[in-house]
Amino acid sequence: MKSLTTKKKIRLSELHSLKTELRKAGLNTVCESARCPNISECFAKRTATFLIMGDICTRNCKFCNIATGNPLPLDANEPEKLADLALKMKLMHIVITSVTRDDLPDHGAGHFAETITALKNKITGSKIEVLTPDFMGRNELLDIVFSAGPDIFNHNIETTEKLSAVIRPAASYTRSLNVLKYASGKAEHVKSGFMLGLGENDDQIARTIRDLNNCGVNILTIGQYFRPSASASEVVKIYSDDEFDYWYNYSKSLGFTHVFSGAYVRSSYMAGEILKNPPVSGKTGSTPGSEH
Repeated sequence: MKSLTTKKKIRLSELHSLKTELRKAGLNTVCESARCPNISECFAKRTATFLIMGDICTRNCKFCNIATGNPLPLDANEPEKLADLALKMKLMHIVITSVTRDDLPDHGAGHFAETITALKNKITGSKIEVLTPDFMGRNELLDIVFSAGPDIFNHNIETTEKLSAVIRPAASYTRSLNVLKYASGKAEHVKSGFMLGLGENDDQIARTIRDLNNCGVNILTIGQYFRPSASASEVVKIYSDDEFDYWYNYSKSLGFTHVFSGAYVRSSYMAGEILKNPPVSGKTGSTPGSEH
């Protein structure tokens, strides 16, 4: 059995290798841009959530570490470059997300569709998960994404309604729910998630979970908010494992097919396990605490 020190060296080697490949291809991952705490684990498994349409966002959410400003024009070759790298990495479950591009007429919906299509054409049998912005709630733009056939559609609610206007000043809690409700009529697997620790209370958490359930979301992620930079919102509370287990059980009681609840859970953590482990008799392969 390899020592922990040896395993750590292997993990760091894999992390460096994948970062090198990404830089050569001119691609970004949200794992790096958002300073995800699971980056070493996921990169070591040769998995990553690709960040398309650049690394500059047109919005300024208070929980996020991605830069805000005026984005560069789209790279028309990005979908093919991403598909080539995913093939080289031998990925079969690919997660695609993006910065918000309110500067574009279609808010980037067409680029999402082109990326999904490139991946499906390049990698036979691949499963594509998208984590999209809200496209300003325009259903015709969502239809562009759905026309490419993503296997899982994800749009994060991020926080409770009371905190949303402060934490996501350019977004809308109601708009996000409407996006998810519309998606539930288009996709078999609809996913959303939010963070704890921004100042919410139990009643607000429970209502958020019920709202997502009522919109047809069947995959839920709940994680701890960690402050990514000094300019981001402060952490109000660190939740215990028992509290995450409670919200896991509460969510399962409402009928969600998959629930991931734990301090280090992020929207794409263990994403590939969802389609590998479909629920049996209403139970999921995920267990409370397994994603901590």
